[in-house]
Amino acid sequence: MIDSHSHLYCEAFDADRHEVVTRAIEAGITHVVLPNENLASLKRLHDMKRDYPHFVSLTIGLHPEEVRDDFHRQLDEMKRQLDEMPAGTFVAVGEIGVDLYWERQWREQQLEALDTQLRWCRERDLPFIIHCREALDEILWVLDNFDEPLPRGVFHSFTGSPADVERLRRRGDFYFGVNGIVTFKKSDVKDILPVVGLDRLLLETDAPYLAPVPHRGKRNESAFLPATAAFVAQSLGTTTAAVTLAADKAARTLFGL
Repeated sequence: MIDSHSHLYCEAFDADRHEVVTRAIEAGITHVVLPNENLASLKRLHDMKRDYPHFVSLTIGLHPEEVRDDFHRQLDEMKRQLDEMPAGTFVAVGEIGVDLYWERQWREQQLEALDTQLRWCRERDLPFIIHCREALDEILWVLDNFDEPLPRGVFHSFTGSPADVERLRRRGDFYFGVNGIVTFKKSDVKDILPVVGLDRLLLETDAPYLAPVPHRGKRNESAFLPATAAFVAQSLGTTTAAVTLAADKAARTLFGL
């Protein structure tokens, strides 16, 4: 089982990271994709790749909540690393996107940063990992104003409606990341599962956030991913093995694992 989006490199795991990785492997997790957030987190990603070279893959990108006055400088340095690092160092550009949940002050800068990083994807034939929160219209605007062809990618932690899935599909053949939110009692994410289909579904934890039931309220970790897979299987009337097989194939295809 592949965890397609997990922040195991962050400070929340500094005290017991090796134990967390061990528990993940014991739970059947075979690989973890680590999405970058900013320049400072890149060192942590590289450290994890050094310590667990066959267990993790790295991405590079500027998270929308990290877009501030210095975003051009951060993007320039990330582009330099993309240009200078050996091919295959990064399996995607992410976590990028637009987040207007807390504030709208940096909206225009987030749109510019998203457009810039999507161009990296096309130039280097890399997929994207998009973070979208209260900003689907803005992301669709960027996609609609982007020169064809659009890069491929995944909309991580997708919580939109079935209609939103169709709006995105009219633009491109995208994937959708599903995490512990789908197990929450008041969540509507399960309603999109039949529309997305197993062939375009990625399983993720977004650890340390969004632990699935029955672990809700705890620090999330990759070992909890089977609970999400089991819930998705129950919702679709299929087996956990079928969900895992399809999601792993999708992750391998998208990220070239």
